[in-house]
Amino acid sequence: MSLRERYQFQFLAENNNTLMFQLDQSDVIARVFVLEEDMVRVMMTKGEELEVKKTWLVAPGMDDVPMEGRDRFDLSPYSLPHYSYKNEGSTFEIETARVKVNINLDGFKLTWFAKDSSGNVQQIASDRQTQAYNFDGSLGEGIYHYQKRTLEEQYFGLGEKAGETDRYGKRYRMLSVDPMGYDAQHTDPLYKHIPFYITRNKQTKISFGIFYDNMAQSVFDMGNEMDNYHGWYRYYQSMAGDLDYYVILGPEVKDVVKKYSWLTGKTIFAPKWSFGYSGSTMTYTDAPDAQEQVKKFINSCEENDIICDSFQLSSGYTSIGDKRYVFNWNTDKFPDAKGFINEFHDKGVKLCANIKPALLKDHPLFHELKEKNMFILNEAGEIEMAQFWDEVGAYIDFTNEDSVKWWKQKVTEQLLEFGIDSTWNDNNEFEVWSKNAVCNGFGEQTNFENVRSLQPLLMMKASYEAQKEYAPELRPYLISRSGSPGMQRYVQTWSGDNYTSWKSLKYNIKMGVGLSLSGIYNLGHDIGGFSGPAPDQELLVRWVQNGIFHPRFTIHSWNDDKTVNVPWMYEETTGLIRDLIKFRHRIIPYLYTALYNAHEKYEPILRPTFYEFEHDEKTFEENDDFMLGESMLVASVVEEGQRERTVYLPKYEEGWYDYHTSQWYEGGQTVRIPAPLEYNPLLIKAGSIIPMNDADSSFADKTKDERGFFLFPQKDAGVTTYDLFEDDGISADYQENHTIVSVKMEASADVINVDYSIEGAYKLPYETIRFYLPENDERKLLVNGKELTKENKGYVVKI
Repeated sequence: MSLRERYQFQFLAENNNTLMFQLDQSDVIARVFVLEEDMVRVMMTKGEELEVKKTWLVAPGMDDVPMEGRDRFDLSPYSLPHYSYKNEGSTFEIETARVKVNINLDGFKLTWFAKDSSGNVQQIASDRQTQAYNFDGSLGEGIYHYQKRTLEEQYFGLGEKAGETDRYGKRYRMLSVDPMGYDAQHTDPLYKHIPFYITRNKQTKISFGIFYDNMAQSVFDMGNEMDNYHGWYRYYQSMAGDLDYYVILGPEVKDVVKKYSWLTGKTIFAPKWSFGYSGSTMTYTDAPDAQEQVKKFINSCEENDIICDSFQLSSGYTSIGDKRYVFNWNTDKFPDAKGFINEFHDKGVKLCANIKPALLKDHPLFHELKEKNMFILNEAGEIEMAQFWDEVGAYIDFTNEDSVKWWKQKVTEQLLEFGIDSTWNDNNEFEVWSKNAVCNGFGEQTNFENVRSLQPLLMMKASYEAQKEYAPELRPYLISRSGSPGMQRYVQTWSGDNYTSWKSLKYNIKMGVGLSLSGIYNLGHDIGGFSGPAPDQELLVRWVQNGIFHPRFTIHSWNDDKTVNVPWMYEETTGLIRDLIKFRHRIIPYLYTALYNAHEKYEPILRPTFYEFEHDEKTFEENDDFMLGESMLVASVVEEGQRERTVYLPKYEEGWYDYHTSQWYEGGQTVRIPAPLEYNPLLIKAGSIIPMNDADSSFADKTKDERGFFLFPQKDAGVTTYDLFEDDGISADYQENHTIVSVKMEASADVINVDYSIEGAYKLPYETIRFYLPENDERKLLVNGKELTKENKGYVVKI
């Protein structure tokens, strides 16, 4: 029998934008779903049934999905556009207004084309022409998908990965583990499971994304492997589950990112306080007098005027002896937990408590869960024991309704009722390695591997639901270390337990860019480094300078020498770090609006420069810069001893301003920017409007909120608009109770006209607005038609 005869498919039927095919003399079914004009899905199963019938990762435009998941065949969220198809016997063609797919029915090999508004067609991808799929298991264990690759391609995404932004030529494992002290340039795998990447062709300038809705451990080979018999290829391999993938046309990178973000669900709109500095360290809660140590931290913030909005309570508060027992309060370390929490609240500091999804074998509640089969089990129905911290234990099975109820109850009783404000879902990589482990599957038992990366997602969802049910009037804030597509619907995240080094600072920036290009927008890094030696003064300052421009701003550590990374760690640099944190506090209106736009418009907060300036091919060269929102270009110092920073300014007709010196630069050139230890180089796109908290805030008075708009007008002529989102920062009714401050700036050679309007139900906490121009801009400023006089560098308007 020839290969052709073995792998020939026949078209069966078409219904509800779904086309079905079957492999001859086999039960292998292939389906093609035409979901949007620019989004087509391919699914392959053995028989009619799927290995995993529900999806938790795909939530088009949704805030949430049910705990038991969504039916994978539910197409109701999609537009299901008009399309045509043509069956020519050996080939099959599907076409929408934006995409065309040719299927070679011999092997079901797909070739993908993009169509522009003029009807021009350009090939963007093709399956490998030798065996592209693993219909009969001859390629090895699990499912495979092979595609052609070319030298002209670039690959971005895959979430939290070490190394360069462009993934071309590398090989990655998609598997969640706990690699404490990882090398940010080389270590793989890391904490998260994000089976999505973007392909961009340098010649055609067309980009598309491919997302595999699969939760098992997998491999992405992006051109590391070669085989003379098959040509140049890349491939995806998963150990279990179904082959169910989505192809998303750009044509630009930013189009793919936003559409993929929509596909996997809305970024949670966290409370405004989550953007403040959050203190944390393992060392304090590991101490025998932990309550006093943590109180000393907040007193030191007050003494040094370090604005602090929250503190992350590491797992030492749960200890019995030298081990950690989730939901246990160590009353020796914390003799008055509720009183201590109230003291923090009195000082305006929220508390986030660390929780873990495994119970050690001697946990006081272990037998309760064992009797109710609430752990992940083996095929014999016994508990699947696993290594966890310095002991063995068992992971809670979050596909079990009873486990979810128990978890929510404990979060409520042991944390929320104590006054804890947020859950920090940690050590949730679910490192179960037995092939015969099974999960409840909400009543339909399934192999653990099928839902490996689902477990951390459901853990954070259970915590989210507990917080939401306990305080329905408030927007929940949660943190999680591990996760998968959809985690953005519940949590803020970070890049895990990084190693203290200049290299980590450099490559954590790229790691954050990879997450942002993969739909995970609310992120940050452990500032100063978590594991290894204590940072020296210069490294700590540079890391803080980088950190203040990330959505998550947390200084967290577990240094080898038992020192703690805190703003006052070195007397000589305490003042510098105090000022940097105050600057962070000032830009929160800009960050908060960016978060709202991430939530409502699927726009990333942190972006590579090529996201905004794809027309400029030079922005695709590897660099250490990133955009914060659409206006700020952050050029962090990532090398020891630097006092100047070389920065490439993307091609932009209006040019760029140095925020610190007001100097204007033409775009499309490489410049040297001053980078003293006092500040991080920051460039502002000309034509930008940057809102800031204009109050002179302090630890004692951090709630002061005044508003200034920093104007960076075009040098000659141009028009810009900006909409500032304002609400009380915490309430769940923000959609009904908010206000938009709209600012329009129109620049000419002699005059800058600014018009503002205020619309919405929320009463603003300020009665004046100040407008600021670059120091060397002498043009006349008119606000709502009225010429203003400068007062202390700004122009004041009573609203």
